[in-house]
Amino acid sequence: MARIYAYVAMALIAAGLVIGVWTLGRNRPEDSPRLGMRGKKRQRALEEGGLFASTEPAIRMVAGWIAYFPLTDQRRKVDELLKHAGDWLGLTANEFFALCALGSVGMGLMGLLLANLGGFPGILFVPFAALGALMPYLQVTGERDRRFKECNRALPGSIDLASLCMGAGLDFPGAIRQIVDKSGNREDALHEQWETVLQELELGRTRRQALENFADRVPTEAVRDFVSAVVQSEEKGNPLAEVLRIQATMMRMRRSVMAEEAAARAAILMMGPLMLIFGCIILCLMGPFIIQGMQTDAF
Repeated sequence: MARIYAYVAMALIAAGLVIGVWTLGRNRPEDSPRLGMRGKKRQRALEEGGLFASTEPAIRMVAGWIAYFPLTDQRRKVDELLKHAGDWLGLTANEFFALCALGSVGMGLMGLLLANLGGFPGILFVPFAALGALMPYLQVTGERDRRFKECNRALPGSIDLASLCMGAGLDFPGAIRQIVDKSGNREDALHEQWETVLQELELGRTRRQALENFADRVPTEAVRDFVSAVVQSEEKGNPLAEVLRIQATMMRMRRSVMAEEAAARAAILMMGPLMLIFGCIILCLMGPFIIQGMQTDAF
């Protein structure tokens, strides 16, 4: 009788596995982004090849499974994070979760392999799996911070150039077009944002809408102040060229103050390492005398 129960249990498990695999296999993968900046970034990532291009079908397949989970708030936060990171690899929120899941599985298997080969405990797969799930998030946040820093550094120069162009007779879109055309680095984050602003203006959006979208994509203090100054200038009828010149000067002054504050903090943060180095030097100098004294007392 026990053997019959065992056979029935094995049959039920096999049937469950078959149904699960069949259900997952017939599930439709998530569509790859094709339009907008996200579609552009996806196409560029696929053309470059590498690991992402090889695993992209699997990522879309797992993303199709994750689409059934009720993760509305998490999807909104991840989608905002990806937007701030410049639509990294053209990923959607579900594909980002899928990438984390695949990274966790891959790193977990690597941890099990290392545990078997090195004789370590099998629990080693847990930190490896956690690291694999965390790596995409660290990559995206790092890309977001890098882009924010690039925009903050290049914005005063771009505003100065726009002010000069408008003083020479160009309108605001024409000045932005000059910035885009004369840019030396096409991969710069601010160059990409100016291109997006121009595209939105050409599609019929107002200047205010295009600039507010710019501030939404790069929500740093410098960008928000610039957008606020331009919008207020448009509302009150102030000369935009003069407003841009003043705004660029204020940004440079603020950056100088931030650099001085960072230098002051660096001097304080260096005290800890310097004290450790000083302690090591004292031990190197006094160590032989201490050892010699201990040996003398022993005799």
